[in-house]
Amino acid sequence: MAAISNVDLVRRVPMFSVLTEAQAWSLSQSIVKKRYKRGETIVEQGGRSNALFIILAGRARVLSVDARGREVILALLHPGDHVGEMSLIDGQPHSASVVAEVQTDVLMLGRVAFLQSLPENSSMSFSIMRGLVQRLRRADSKIESLALMDVYGRVARALLEMSDIDGEQRLIRSKVSRQDLAKMVGASREMVSRVMKDFEQRGFVAEREDGCVLLREHLSSLL
Repeated sequence: MAAISNVDLVRRVPMFSVLTEAQAWSLSQSIVKKRYKRGETIVEQGGRSNALFIILAGRARVLSVDARGREVILALLHPGDHVGEMSLIDGQPHSASVVAEVQTDVLMLGRVAFLQSLPENSSMSFSIMRGLVQRLRRADSKIESLALMDVYGRVARALLEMSDIDGEQRLIRSKVSRQDLAKMVGASREMVSRVMKDFEQRGFVAEREDGCVLLREHLSSLL
């Protein structure tokens, strides 16, 4: 099987899909592909790196750890998602870590090439801005959940945010442990396990044979 060229890799990234052939080729000269094993750190909280990281394949989690070692999962990353742009723009250390959940392929675009490409590619600049706005909205939603919702509401919102629409139903395709879900909503694993069991008994969620979790429409009534 022929190796995939860097131009083809660039074309696989939604953020770069509208680039011209010349722009895609120019950008491809500056990217590096790297593979991370499960559990490997892609970006370290408090560290500095000079690259934009784009998930090409696999899955990663964004997490923050306090001085006592307590973790909170801020987001899950899938192919097409990117991180690291905030540090490239403001020069500050990374505010969170990114860890591969499974074997994950990442494209890295260096700081100089990234900053040069923004004024040359308005569509890419807009994509970066849109990503930052979406991240800010998610942060607002999480703050609202922690301040105003009980654990049932926080778990329901987390499940809905992780799900995708598949026809007339919502599915979570990636397996998420009770421990990870607890880190997302700021609750104990035991409490989240009780909530999920209650959801199953009340018909709010159902696990399919293929491992996907089906979310029923009335789950949103808990928000």
